[in-house]
Amino acid sequence: MSALRVALVGDYDPSAVAHRAIPSALELAANSVRVRLDPSWVATNGIDPGCPALEAFAGIWCVPASPYRSTEGALAAIRFARVHEVPFLGTCGGFQHAVLEAAESLWGIPGPAHAELSPDAPDPVIAPLACALVERGGSVRFAPGSRLASAYENRAAHEEYHCSYGLSARCRAHLDAGPLHATCWDDDGEVRGVELDGHPFFLGTLFQPERAALRGETPPIVRAFVASMCARVPA
Repeated sequence: MSALRVALVGDYDPSAVAHRAIPSALELAANSVRVRLDPSWVATNGIDPGCPALEAFAGIWCVPASPYRSTEGALAAIRFARVHEVPFLGTCGGFQHAVLEAAESLWGIPGPAHAELSPDAPDPVIAPLACALVERGGSVRFAPGSRLASAYENRAAHEEYHCSYGLSARCRAHLDAGPLHATCWDDDGEVRGVELDGHPFFLGTLFQPERAALRGETPPIVRAFVASMCARVPA
């Protein structure tokens, strides 16, 4: 099998811890499933609505460090992955924008707002967290039978955050109805992960699992993401 191409959708910033961790996370995951990867950073302001530049990729990872240069570009990439059943991982900002895309495309919310971009929006989908999770860690628990539980081979884990925004209360009913479901919560019951029903692999986390790679550990979610790409591409 030739090297699998992975699109890292976001605007590369060497000062972002997650951006430094992601290549290592992918390398560790690739080694663990014995596959070669060819990751490429794809700037959000270079993504056209139809996403022709993404057709050559076996997987799409919408990475942290928003706001992005182009919200429209990030949402287009997420929509491409959802519609074309391309394995998708969204962490932190990627999680937030996956929810924004679902709000517009699946839930029928016109012009869903992100409070970081539209601080005066009266009812944003993505709202400020009551307590910012910047450089903090905490326990998360996974829904039984979820991809997260399967990836970790456990019902709980300890993960790290660098985030000040999360889901507003209006998202709860939509997530209960699906097809985008909450499958991960923190100790206070706040949603920290989502998965899309009927998709080979579509997963978002508010935490940053990639940071485990900086300790030399293979992030379980990233391993599962890479494995899903292998399953999609013929040997």
